[in-house]
Amino acid sequence: MQGGSVRAALSAVPLRFWLALGTLVLGVLLGWLVRIVTRRLLRRAGVPGAIEGTTFERTAREFGTSTVAILGAIAGYFVFGIAVFAAIAVAEIEYVAQFWNAVAGFLPQLFLAVIVLIVGVVLGDKVELVVSERFRGVKLPQVNVLPLVAKYSVFYLAALIALGQVGVATAALIVLLAAYVFALVFLGGLAFRQLLSAGAVGAYLLLHQPYTIGDEIRVGEVRGIVQEMDLFVTHVEADDEEYVLPNDKVFADGFARIRT
Repeated sequence: MQGGSVRAALSAVPLRFWLALGTLVLGVLLGWLVRIVTRRLLRRAGVPGAIEGTTFERTAREFGTSTVAILGAIAGYFVFGIAVFAAIAVAEIEYVAQFWNAVAGFLPQLFLAVIVLIVGVVLGDKVELVVSERFRGVKLPQVNVLPLVAKYSVFYLAALIALGQVGVATAALIVLLAAYVFALVFLGGLAFRQLLSAGAVGAYLLLHQPYTIGDEIRVGEVRGIVQEMDLFVTHVEADDEEYVLPNDKVFADGFARIRT
């Protein structure tokens, strides 16, 4: 008797609700599968090694996860979200369906915006590490700002792209980007005058080579053996001391090559 009442209750449930439930179950399975596949693809692409040491990765590790796991989870939740919308549409729940149909058009843009922001943060951290490594040998105080400028430039571009994905007016984004580039060039020109001058002189010295490594030179009060020279500075060793001379100072003060 009880079994018959249960069957009668189940048979009274419209078919569309069973289809909606099946859609949700399928969404859970597909979301789980996409999550695993995304993580494996990112690992095979070498993403964990490429982002090792970045701030975002270190923060993720502190919370017991990783950048790859976060991206995989987002991809899985995105698939599950699509399944939820599909289930609601199948169930034909009038008012709820109207609301979720309006949201469904916004979901892909939101998903892309989140992915762009995460990739932008990770890429910005990586660019900071690369720039720091490239300019490690340059002993000018202004150089310490370059990694941060490169990092936040990537952050800014990622934020603009993400805002564009969620419907912010493109014209406004272009104006913001133009203002940022102008400020970067203007302020950078003021802050890095010495660096730019040293680089220009360094290019001249490297091309014409008026002195090379091993030569003994005198620049102002400094006299010693050239140990190293690059685009920005010249290293001169004298009496157990190493002088790091900006190339623009070498050019401005003049130098003398000591003949032996």
